[in-house]
Amino acid sequence: MSRFARAESARISLATSCRLLLAIVGAASLAACAQSPVGRQKADLGTNRQAAVQRPHRVAALHPRPISRVRITDRDAKQTASHGVASFYSDTETASGERFDKNELTAAHPSLPFGTKLRVTDVSSGRFVTVRVNDRGPYVRGRVVDISPSAAEALGMVDKGITNVRLDVVR
Repeated sequence: MSRFARAESARISLATSCRLLLAIVGAASLAACAQSPVGRQKADLGTNRQAAVQRPHRVAALHPRPISRVRITDRDAKQTASHGVASFYSDTETASGERFDKNELTAAHPSLPFGTKLRVTDVSSGRFVTVRVNDRGPYVRGRVVDISPSAAEALGMVDKGITNVRLDVVR
């Protein structure tokens, strides 16, 4: 075999090897994309949007950034905000900057805008109270709202400390 023929054979062999390597890398990339959890999550969000809305609110950090005022529409007012455990609390100052007053009907919620009116209903007794969100919290896992002592008294939960509630956005 001549030197020219050996060089030509090596060049063809190298080109074939490169094509084979590119085909393997391409197939591996496509297989990785097909198994990506992001693609499945996007598909789940499109088909199961109602279930995502009705999940309880969760706090990502101990001190979340206050949310700016957001206009709540009539559609939002008819939706149930969440179900969960409510507790009552006392503080000296609120996240909205107001001074805490235990005699007002106020609440701490992790994500609803300040000024939002909530109807807090005790699911066991059916008693309810309308409160205004002016603080952030609660920071205890599983709780959806903290209410002021006067609101807790209206619900009849002062002796229990916590109770299961349903939250409805009023306006």
